[in-house]
Amino acid sequence: MKLITVLGASGFVGSAVTRALARQPIRLRAVARRRFTPEPGRAETTVVTADLTDRAALADAVAGSDAVVYLLLADGGWRAAETEEAERVNLGVMRDLVDVLGDAGGPPPLVVYGGAASQVGVPPREPLDGSEHDEPATPYDKQKLAAEQVLKKATADGVVRGLSLRLPTVFGETATAGANHDRGVVSAMARRALEGQDLTIWGDGTVRRDLVHVEDIAAAFTAALVNPDSLVGGHWLLGAGRGDQLGEVFRLVAKETAAQTGQNPVEVTCVEPPSHAPATDLRSVTIDSTPFRAITGWRPEISLPEGVRRTVAALTTSVHGKARS
Repeated sequence: MKLITVLGASGFVGSAVTRALARQPIRLRAVARRRFTPEPGRAETTVVTADLTDRAALADAVAGSDAVVYLLLADGGWRAAETEEAERVNLGVMRDLVDVLGDAGGPPPLVVYGGAASQVGVPPREPLDGSEHDEPATPYDKQKLAAEQVLKKATADGVVRGLSLRLPTVFGETATAGANHDRGVVSAMARRALEGQDLTIWGDGTVRRDLVHVEDIAAAFTAALVNPDSLVGGHWLLGAGRGDQLGEVFRLVAKETAAQTGQNPVEVTCVEPPSHAPATDLRSVTIDSTPFRAITGWRPEISLPEGVRRTVAALTTSVHGKARS
């Protein structure tokens, strides 16, 4: 059986990808900094706890892999990317990875990288389709793009067979015990609503984001692993193509939280953006993922209302111990 190794297997997206792969008849190696318990399934799963900034530990973690799924994210996410430690995780580990895979010899393994649609910088148009010129505007996006370029060069050199899936705004619940929970905007607003706090939004609420549930993102990774040949060497955007207005998303969160707790809905109010707000936060993003869909057959299946319901239900259960049906 093929050995697929997931780096960052306890993270928000990583735990969902690990859960999806565990259903397949493969050998699965789930690598994370912290101990966690993946769900059982058909896969022969091995859990490895390792600090992958240690090159020797990284080499051990990926040894013998037919495919590696790269979903590492430094603590603090994009907000903490200016630190040296974050750059080491977000970029340095990719440099080490292609080196250790090249040193191992044998057929070039497949590497599927979790990039970010925001690598393009301030969106030059709507929708994005992956053909745009990249001009990353934040330290995080610069690191993500640099890591993707390292992977593309290693692919061109025949060291690995790499491809990048650039992720949209991912949301949803975490079902794996011990896994890290979503730090994204939907969960953040749901937590505020559960605490009875009003939800504030920068601007007039009409800024759009392409929101995709984490299970649909996991399905995209499994689809890429099944159909990699036409994807290798490129970067591919994932998205629902809807462009949901954040004001409407926040109101949906408030309504769903009220329905599940029996409380009155919290208010959703618009405020002026702070002076430090990056330009990318104030521009709308929708994504045309037709190129990836045409090759793999993938498409998002979970609607925004259903995804919000599930996200709020999971958080309500964790906070109050029980969610209403």
